[in-house]
Amino acid sequence: MLQRQQASAIIAARRLIVDGAVGMVEMALTQLSEKKIVELDEERKAAMVSNLLVVLCSDKSTQPVVNTGSLY
Repeated sequence: MLQRQQASAIIAARRLIVDGAVGMVEMALTQLSEKKIVELDEERKAAMVSNLLVVLCSDKSTQPVVNTGSLY
């Protein structure tokens, strides 16, 4: 019974983390678009969403990656 309660608590916590992360990603995309900071095509939006969700939902700290190539 205790394992079931722990599993339920973990699932509930993960759900809150994902909900918060999705909201943050949505807000980031909206602000980038509204402020015309950068225009992203659908492929670049998908990559950004994926990267942000990994960072925001991860339970370990992330390491930055420096891209030395071009954007396109």
